[in-house]
Amino acid sequence: MDLSIIIPLFNEDESLPELAAWIERVMYNNKYTYEIIMVDDGSTDISWRVIESLNARNSNIRGIKFQRNYGKSAALNEGFKAALGDVVITMDADMQDSPDEIPELRRMIVEDGFDLVSGWKKKRFDNTLTKNIPSKLFNATASRVSGIHLHDFNCGLKAYKNKVIKSIEVYGEMHRYIPLLAKWSGFRKITEKVVEHRPRKYGVTKFGWTRFVNGFLDLASIMFVGKFGKKPMHFFGLWGTVVFFIGICISIYLAIAKFAFAKFNMTERPIFYFGLVSMIIGTQLFLAGFIGELISRNAPERNYYLIEKKIGI
Repeated sequence: MDLSIIIPLFNEDESLPELAAWIERVMYNNKYTYEIIMVDDGSTDISWRVIESLNARNSNIRGIKFQRNYGKSAALNEGFKAALGDVVITMDADMQDSPDEIPELRRMIVEDGFDLVSGWKKKRFDNTLTKNIPSKLFNATASRVSGIHLHDFNCGLKAYKNKVIKSIEVYGEMHRYIPLLAKWSGFRKITEKVVEHRPRKYGVTKFGWTRFVNGFLDLASIMFVGKFGKKPMHFFGLWGTVVFFIGICISIYLAIAKFAFAKFNMTERPIFYFGLVSMIIGTQLFLAGFIGELISRNAPERNYYLIEKKIGI
């Protein structure tokens, strides 16, 4: 199969028929074999009924329906599991991503040999002060910290080799950092392509200002998990040893000072308590490293979602 197109959605019943028809035209014109996987993230409108009607008309359109809302990362993760195409395209359901970009994105994967191509909405139609400035700050920070030079980490329009999406796990709010997850998995041929950003035609945005705060928290989390997720003792054990050593040095200094130079009560000196706290914190960090090692080696699958219905999968 040439293409799998994954569309996570939440309350997008108005846009789905038009989006599906547009994708079908692109697939027909380019003679691609394809599947469209629509993942309904617990919509409260009639999105699932629309997906059922689309599937009845075209068996290439398939659906997954969550029992409740889990978020975009969960929807993408389930879509990745189901995808069969050699090249996988992700796009939003709100009609702001253009399906006409798909052939070039696929060409960059198949012919140019990239593992992942991320869209860059260079010219935006939601260029508001409250959205644009935080978004640029977030993308600049993510690019610098991750070492992946992309202008728009959060763009939903991306293309992947199938083996990339089968090698990563998307959870929490990590959909913003799929390029970084791919890099941590050894896929380093990552680039971007300027794509069309269209004005929203139906509905309203499902994301508020809190996503920018969450974005920076997720960045810190994924950097830590990527570096120490498989070896937590290397982080906690190192700093536990350093802090404990500081406490031991303070204790030795006080003991020498008491018996060799002056007669004083060690508990009356503030530095005594600093040394004591350092040893306690060092021990706790060291134990946290051991516990982290046990958890990382015995953790069950973290991605488990209640799926109410499936169509064609």
